[in-house]
Amino acid sequence: MPRRIEIELTSSRPDGTWTWRAAGAREPKGVLEGSILPTGAKTGDVIKVEAEADIDGMTIIGVVQARVKVAKIETIALIGQDKPFEPVTQQLAKKGRGDRGDRGDRRDRGDRRDRGERAERGDRRERAPRGEGRPADGERRDRGPRRPRFEAPPELPQRPKAKRLRANNTHRKAVLSEIPENQRPIAELALQGMQTVRQRLKEANAALAAEGKPTMPEQSVLQMAENLLPRLRVADWLDRAEAAKRDLAQLDLRDLRSIVASANDAVIERSEACRDLIAEMKAGLVTRTEEEYQNWLADIEANLGVGRIVRALKLAGQPPKAGAIFPVDLGRRLAEAATANLTADALADRWVAVLEAAAFTPIRTQVSITSKPETVPAELTKTVERLAALLPQIASAFGVEAGSNHAPKPLRPTRPAKKLPPRPPAPPAAPAAAAPAESAPEVSAPEVSPAASESVPETVAETGPETGTESASTDTAD
Repeated sequence: MPRRIEIELTSSRPDGTWTWRAAGAREPKGVLEGSILPTGAKTGDVIKVEAEADIDGMTIIGVVQARVKVAKIETIALIGQDKPFEPVTQQLAKKGRGDRGDRGDRRDRGDRRDRGERAERGDRRERAPRGEGRPADGERRDRGPRRPRFEAPPELPQRPKAKRLRANNTHRKAVLSEIPENQRPIAELALQGMQTVRQRLKEANAALAAEGKPTMPEQSVLQMAENLLPRLRVADWLDRAEAAKRDLAQLDLRDLRSIVASANDAVIERSEACRDLIAEMKAGLVTRTEEEYQNWLADIEANLGVGRIVRALKLAGQPPKAGAIFPVDLGRRLAEAATANLTADALADRWVAVLEAAAFTPIRTQVSITSKPETVPAELTKTVERLAALLPQIASAFGVEAGSNHAPKPLRPTRPAKKLPPRPPAPPAAPAAAAPAESAPEVSAPEVSPAASESVPETVAETGPETGTESASTDTAD
């Protein structure tokens, strides 16, 4: 069966034949008749031919004509018009019952029907007279008591979030580069504390003893770590203090306080490289604390002015520093605003939000109620019982004793539980053959250590903006 291949003409013979080889091959592969070649063929041309393979080799039958590419260009003729352009507009009819009056054709169709035929068919709807249950024109049908309409107070701009400390390790790398390489692992452990060095050394010696190798001398390693620790402490404090100096105006007060507190170390106080930074950090802490205190009072005043009572109460329970003095006048106004929100017609979730926020403020004893709801929901009763130790005047109004309750902690925000896909039903277990009682081995339950059996205590966030305290009570009005 012939197949198509590409060949290259290598030479022309006197008898009119040509030698050829496959395109890209080293040697000629055969001879073909010159009569089948196109006019103007010359040595080196590459042409496509049809060849048949047999025992003697390949025989060229003919030359395949190459396809001629014809460039087709299709054009669309644009025919202009002398008429001016008129755009298409659309106007939708207004929705409402008034538009139905324009449909006179349907009314006419309904009037043409015989009302007697409708009566014979039996109309299921019996329209009552206007004076017997049907509202008159312009009157609204009474659908029962409606919930009070609530309009949210205007939103206030939030202050930018404080930056957290991101220290470099320039000074620490410089100190570690001066320490011999065999002592660097011990120096890095010493930065984590001497207790970490003792624990790692004990574990390493236990592993060496299990392998039958000599152990490391504990006293020598601990002494080496204690000798390296002062230089590492100074280097680590310098890295943190220089990073705090760059962002002193926006740094979080928690990080700034930790730097100033760690500067009380005797090793850092005696260092000449740390004295100027210590004074600068202490002065910056005083300035930032006073600035945060003024911002704290301004935020409470602003939220109280626009009616965001719950947010103002939450801010009042998060002072920028411990022992911050709350102004008497602002406290009186805030207590009056909280009392005004605890009324008989207020919703239950509003009561819960205000009580949860007011219980952890310095003005909690000034909050009182003038009237309580006629029907107290279970959620409100539970909240009053939980906060009875902090709000005894509120608890007594609801008939709850506050003497036996301990001071509660603010509720932590909870995330909604993720909905997991339902598990497929387990296949029924095959009935096992009853074994003799004496052949069944006795399995004892593993002993549980006391440390593992104890439940992990719930972490309670400290109060204050630097500890990130948040209340789980929802501010329905804010």
